[in-house]
Amino acid sequence: MTVPSDVTNLSLAPAGVDRIQWAAREMPVLKLIRDRFHREQPLKGIRMTACLHVTTETANLAITLRDAGADLRVCASNPLSTQDDVAAALVQEYGIPTFAICGEDNETYYKHIHQALEHGPQLTMDDGADVVAVLHKDRRDLLSGVVGGTEETTTGVVRLRAMAADGALGYPIVAINESDTKHLFDNRYGTGQSTLDGIIRATNVLIAGKTFVVAGYGWCGRGVASRARGLGAHVIVTEVDPVKALEAVMDGFQVVPMVEAAPVADFIVTLTGDINVVDRAHLETMKDGAIIANSGHFDAEINLKALTAMSETRRRVRDSVDEYHLEDGRKLYLLGEGRLVNLAAAEGHPAAVMDMSFANQALGAEWIAVNAHKLEKTVYELPAAVDQEIAHLKLHAMGIRIDYLTEEQQRYLTSWQEGT
Repeated sequence: MTVPSDVTNLSLAPAGVDRIQWAAREMPVLKLIRDRFHREQPLKGIRMTACLHVTTETANLAITLRDAGADLRVCASNPLSTQDDVAAALVQEYGIPTFAICGEDNETYYKHIHQALEHGPQLTMDDGADVVAVLHKDRRDLLSGVVGGTEETTTGVVRLRAMAADGALGYPIVAINESDTKHLFDNRYGTGQSTLDGIIRATNVLIAGKTFVVAGYGWCGRGVASRARGLGAHVIVTEVDPVKALEAVMDGFQVVPMVEAAPVADFIVTLTGDINVVDRAHLETMKDGAIIANSGHFDAEINLKALTAMSETRRRVRDSVDEYHLEDGRKLYLLGEGRLVNLAAAEGHPAAVMDMSFANQALGAEWIAVNAHKLEKTVYELPAAVDQEIAHLKLHAMGIRIDYLTEEQQRYLTSWQEGT
């Protein structure tokens, strides 16, 4: 049977299989879930659309969902994040309809989302809420058939909470990003390592001794700031949240407004989820040769229209590096076209952290499939017990044992009668 698909080249599949299996070595929690799903078939016959970064780690999640019995279609959540050999392998070797091509233009990107929705999904799985947006704007004819969904990212959760607050959300969503075993690890350790990996692969520039500006001190910003400091950079943090700014100060970072950070920056990396964090006023003051990158979900954090308008020429000088020659003679360098640098210029998060994130996605899909009939059209978090289960499985896979409360200790913690 022909598997519906639109990928670069199916002949790339063998290489994709090798890399998918390599990632699986670092994903023991998802493997345990997959084994149970294969036995119990909790998603049997359920139509699913998954809009995710099509990487080796995502492939292991897709295989897990397939083995749970889901009728799954996959599309990309970013035009530059698809690994073409992985997309080919999903189609050719694993029989999963996949619509994703690295470097696809905006029109093709949305065409692929529509193709992934053609089977009329009952569950959606998002990384940035683009499938939710398309369903609500363009395919409302399919909306009544959707019983629930999951969302991976901070940015997507913000969008979905806004929709729920406006009464516009058409079905319940589980905010996977809010699970501790997701944001405490994926956002901090995954984004921290993979963002620096993308910058270094793209530029081969020494980080040590440079001034490295991190815009945003959420969990992703924390991770990038920590890793940049570990490589010897002088790290400056910019923030709009006074609590997060104070935390950055207490963590030993210099905190200043972007208008003061931009002129001294050798690198600026944005991780805020907002627009025009690096705006024209900042671009006008940046030093010759400064490097700009984004590791937030969308490519709106850097004002690319202003950068283009200020430039006489633009040229590709290395893979994932565009040189903007400004009218005043300065040259600024943009990585990954302003999209997620860790995926545009590298391979995304290490499999070991995605093991926990995608365990949350898999269990989130199971939870919402079971409970959707009694949920309201709003944003939910996975029960804490699921978080605890994933953490225990991860520790077990790492060969780490921990203590457990005695009955006496449990009684003490739940009693108001004992104490000083």
